[in-house]
Amino acid sequence: MRLRVLAGALATLIVLAGCGGDPGALPRADGHGHTSAAAPSSAASATTGSSSTPTTAPVALRSGERFVELRMPHAYTPKAPTVGTDEYRCFLLDPKITKDAVITGTDFLPANPQLVHHVILYKVDPEDVAAAKAKDSADPGDGWTCFGGTGLGGGAGQNIWRAPWLGAWAPGGTEKVAEKGIGTPLPKGSQIVMQIHYNLINGTGPDQSAAKLRIATDNGSYNYLYTRLLPAPVEMPCRTGVANKLCARDAAMADNIARFGAEAKTADLLHILCGAGPVGPTQSCTTTAGEKMVVRALSGHMHLLGRAISVVANKGTPRAKTLLDITNWDFDNQGSIPLDTPTTLNPKDTLTVTCTHDQSLRDKLPAFKGTTERYVMWGEGTTDEMCLGIVLFTKS
Repeated sequence: MRLRVLAGALATLIVLAGCGGDPGALPRADGHGHTSAAAPSSAASATTGSSSTPTTAPVALRSGERFVELRMPHAYTPKAPTVGTDEYRCFLLDPKITKDAVITGTDFLPANPQLVHHVILYKVDPEDVAAAKAKDSADPGDGWTCFGGTGLGGGAGQNIWRAPWLGAWAPGGTEKVAEKGIGTPLPKGSQIVMQIHYNLINGTGPDQSAAKLRIATDNGSYNYLYTRLLPAPVEMPCRTGVANKLCARDAAMADNIARFGAEAKTADLLHILCGAGPVGPTQSCTTTAGEKMVVRALSGHMHLLGRAISVVANKGTPRAKTLLDITNWDFDNQGSIPLDTPTTLNPKDTLTVTCTHDQSLRDKLPAFKGTTERYVMWGEGTTDEMCLGIVLFTKS
């Protein structure tokens, strides 16, 4: 129960950066990742927001499905709201759902891929639409600044146990199509927040991106898909022999707060959820399942200093089972990986996410050119870091 309470507190602050997509579907934005995009493979096919089978070609609409395209109403030119090179912008979009529906597939159509770091689609329940419209109206121009999530709270706010995600996109992403009979619920009257993380390392300019959804009427036969988020701390000091102001954790935290405000405190709150682990390149966090889960697919999210990420069920016990094991992280290929056979977890089972990061990558990647080595912790910027496991599951 303690973990559920702490998770609720963390939910108001954690930027739960989304990731997912078919590997190799899009070329990388220069300066972002480690390698060029790889060719698609059945071992790493994508699904974020849906459980999918590998696909390299468009999937025809199935019986009862229709496409709904939601495009930003006007071109928007991102800018960092304080200092740095990152903006998180939320755009409220209306799919005009007049009957209860399910989303059976998601795609993102980036108009300016050089600027788009990742995208998350959040469900706004009907009772939260008025609050979302008010937040939109209170910020000049289309949308609103939204470090730390949508900022709506309540039913539309972030929740790491049952994240209100409808889909997500990161470099390497194409359409994610659910298996037959699986969908994410979208009640009538719901709207959608499209949160875009813009990174301005490669310059600036206008963007008018769109989300493309497969929608079907909810006839009561669908097995609902849910998303569980598994964050872990990042606590990586400067390398031996490197000495500057930002190598001190307190100074690095002050810099994060200057760029992102109170959301930077997520780096400290994660230690409440996960416990205090040793400082170094590898960090872990273990939480309980808390409910019955039929795990269907998983993905991970780190940034440019990531090396490896894994998710293990019941780690350290005779029932241990590795669900995700990426040993050569590539920021440009963040596809979710469907399990060959869905794995059932019971409420008392545990899930452990482990990430390894590497300071030496800043010597090799163009994105870090001209930057100062620093103590690295959880942060929203492209040159900060995250450790996040993403579990896609149904109840049966």
